[in-house]
Amino acid sequence: MNYITNIPLLLQAQRTQTPAEEEAEEEEEETEELGHVDTYADYKPSKSTIGISHPDIVVETNTLSSVPPPDITYTLSIPDPTINCGLLSALQLEAIIYACQQHEVILQNNQRAGFLIGDGAGVGKGRTVAGIILENYLKGRKKALWFSVSNDLKYDAERDLKDINAPTIPVNISNNHYKGVLFATYSALIGESQAGGQRRTRLKQILDWCKPGFDGVIVFDECHKAKNATSTKMGKAVLDLQHKLPLARVVYASATGASEPKNMIYMSRLGIWGDGTPFKTFDDFLHAIEKRGVGAMEIVAMDMKVSGMYIARQLSFSGVSFRIEEISLDDDFKLVYNKSAKLWAETLAVFIRAADELCLVSRKSLWGQFWSSHQRFFKYLCIAAKVRCLVELANKELEAGKCIVIGLQSTGEARTREVLDENDGHLDRFVSAAEGVFKALVQKHFPSEKPRREKAPGNKRKRTSTKILKALLVNMPLCLGLVGFSKARIEEMKQGLLNKIADLGKELPLNTLDELIDKLGGPEKVSEMTGRKGRVVRRPDGSVRYESRAEQSHTIDHINLKEKDRFMCGEKLVAIISEAASSGISLQADKRVKNQCRRVHMTLELPWSADRAIQQFGRTHRSNQVTAPEYIFLISELAGERRFASIVAKRLESLGALTHGDRRATESRDLSKYNFENKYGTKALDKITKAILGHIESKVSPPKGYPGGDALFFRDMKHGMMDVGIFCKEPRFGLSTEKDCSITKFLNRILGLEVHKQNSLFQYFTDNFDYLIEKDKKEGKYDMGILGIDDMGVLGPTFTLGSISTLHVDRGMPWEEAYEKAQNLNSPDEGFYLSYKVSLAGYHRAERNALHVPARTMTQYQEACESLYLLRAQSALEHWESQFNFSFGKCSHANWNGKCKKIEEGQECLQGMRLRQYHMLCGALLRVWKRVADVVSDITSSSILQIVRLKTKNSNKQVGEYSTTSYNSHTHTPSLNVLANAVFH
Repeated sequence: MNYITNIPLLLQAQRTQTPAEEEAEEEEEETEELGHVDTYADYKPSKSTIGISHPDIVVETNTLSSVPPPDITYTLSIPDPTINCGLLSALQLEAIIYACQQHEVILQNNQRAGFLIGDGAGVGKGRTVAGIILENYLKGRKKALWFSVSNDLKYDAERDLKDINAPTIPVNISNNHYKGVLFATYSALIGESQAGGQRRTRLKQILDWCKPGFDGVIVFDECHKAKNATSTKMGKAVLDLQHKLPLARVVYASATGASEPKNMIYMSRLGIWGDGTPFKTFDDFLHAIEKRGVGAMEIVAMDMKVSGMYIARQLSFSGVSFRIEEISLDDDFKLVYNKSAKLWAETLAVFIRAADELCLVSRKSLWGQFWSSHQRFFKYLCIAAKVRCLVELANKELEAGKCIVIGLQSTGEARTREVLDENDGHLDRFVSAAEGVFKALVQKHFPSEKPRREKAPGNKRKRTSTKILKALLVNMPLCLGLVGFSKARIEEMKQGLLNKIADLGKELPLNTLDELIDKLGGPEKVSEMTGRKGRVVRRPDGSVRYESRAEQSHTIDHINLKEKDRFMCGEKLVAIISEAASSGISLQADKRVKNQCRRVHMTLELPWSADRAIQQFGRTHRSNQVTAPEYIFLISELAGERRFASIVAKRLESLGALTHGDRRATESRDLSKYNFENKYGTKALDKITKAILGHIESKVSPPKGYPGGDALFFRDMKHGMMDVGIFCKEPRFGLSTEKDCSITKFLNRILGLEVHKQNSLFQYFTDNFDYLIEKDKKEGKYDMGILGIDDMGVLGPTFTLGSISTLHVDRGMPWEEAYEKAQNLNSPDEGFYLSYKVSLAGYHRAERNALHVPARTMTQYQEACESLYLLRAQSALEHWESQFNFSFGKCSHANWNGKCKKIEEGQECLQGMRLRQYHMLCGALLRVWKRVADVVSDITSSSILQIVRLKTKNSNKQVGEYSTTSYNSHTHTPSLNVLANAVFH
């Protein structure tokens, strides 16, 4: 008997109906009553009993809270006064204990196991790290390495050690001291020095200081900086250091340690891959996780906690508000945008014509520069479209007694300095960063000369020459026309574009950062915390000039700290921060500072990566704050801007899954609707491109209301996608989609379409995207994330084999509960309904009230009303009770037909039954994931593993993979045994 909150149930009464009619109705598929679990649960140490509670409310994702940490076997040496005085909170002490306990483990590759601290801003990772160093110092390990992102954070490290009563442990930036903490930045790790006539790397100096057999602590603070460990010197140095100091006690510390599975490669000490694990190499692990999607990432986080290598808590979001402001574009801006789109389309055509006239063979570099500039140009326009609205919102919030923090990434300094150089150091106007990008592309990269002969040794030179010769033969008719070739013609084409760009530049928006500061009151009222060295400002007399940000010969880092102090003391109430101020700086409404106004954190420009986004959001939501911040994400109505939201949303989703065990566990979870960079986005793109080219007939209609109807829509989209290079002409095959046209490329390129075309094309794309997701949901193929079976009458485990449990769930609602809910109904149309239909068995099944199911059409609504009549609650008691009792062990087929074909054939039937069984595989699942998927695939013809979290009536929590059966479980027992044997043997 199904019950869905706020939807009253119908009871069926007695009227003759044929079995054929009933059978047609009752075959309607039932959906599992699973919903997304609440994301967070209050956090308290479950197995550590020492220490005073953390000063702020801390939470953990419900998913991680459903799996227990290992038992504690380690005894701390930290002095009792430090613990009893609360210098380290209970949460921080718990992390120290588990880290030190994990450091006692030696992996099968003979390296010491490491520990990952994934705590968010405000939980106090700095003090936790300082506590780990103190604990090891007291154990006789007097040397420690502490890596972070900036030398200024050395002072934070000293403060953290002082705060836990360990001021005698020195923090040094040179390796001339025998003991203490050697503090270094990641960039310094790859530096070189010329000492004693010999070139020595910083890494070599550090290894010499540590000495062979080093077993002290290595802290990789803000460790996400090493995420590209295979492609950057910095990442390789981090891996190399761990390899050369196999007995070191490694601690990874970051709230954003892995925004994607591939970024986990530097965490070599977690023991997830390598000798003695199911994944021999990191690539094996990466393939397994990426193949199984976000659900597998959530399993990784849970497995890490169960294994004792990981802990992740964060400040409660109680009081924090999130909202997305979708900003409409005014007509003037649309006009400028459309002019820009047309000029870029013309520029593409001119570039192609010039390249053809020059017979350019290799054009990869040319188009790389072209499309990179194209993307940056329109990104600047997207940001500029929001400035007016942001200023209005900011002024409104300031009037309400709040203060503003604005987050962006692009400062536009490069373009400003170019104009400054062009004018011999003088600047009397605000500049346009968008114009600079466009102009620089044509000036520096316009095709202007014949291809030079490539130098190549030996056989390579011959192959290259042959390749060029073949290309020239293919283009022979074109090249023959070069007899009368004139360089002046190419120069004329180039100059024509520059003239048109200059005309457009008069209408293009100004540099966003300078304009924002100007409109919000100038540098006297705005604290700028960015990495740029100078800015364009308006003087009191109205004139404009360029000025340096330097103050008394201070570095930019010192200037940013001074600006931070001015904001925190209330001297300035607006702060603008870029990535330069997104680590190690606190801007929250701290109880210890003068400016305790509520922070309104406005994101004008989303960072390119999720870890940068989280770092920036964490500046305003920290511990010891008077009020929690408000977050506002500003996104224009330009469809193409979803590209910038999409890339961050994708990584935020996987970041939440990997670092908190729940894809919704990141501060910007409202952005999830903008995540198109997944398999559904790829499929939707394939569908729309084929439909627009006329290769297939689309099952999804084009957007309604497009001027000229469907035919003109497809024609305009075809031409538009040619203008932005998504479609290209093949000499022999006509029009085709560009090779490797990924969802990223598609979202980048449509920025270059006129506003109405861009939005219509994007609408068509998202309609197909939604259609594909809905289709998979109906077919049970959609990964819903971790779903909950809470409050469904879980009766508790009845069968356990290894880590496999079977739980019975009663989905029925007793009459008393239904009657109580009926007392709160207000509408005269709400209540208990009887149907004129009657079953052959004489029982009555329950179904949802048609009056309250929006999905039904008006015709269905009218038909339902004709077969129902409202009755008093007490009159429904008999019918409710009979159906409630019947549905406990029998399906609705038995109700209506007196028998069930499936049951007679020895199969199960779940239709309309109260009792369900959930077979759950719990525990450390990562190591058996592949085997489980293979077995489930053999049994069910589907390798999809749904992950659920449940809570039994005695409040026990479990998380695992599940399948479901009816109460009659004997038919499923062999499958369960097969699964258990396959997994555990």
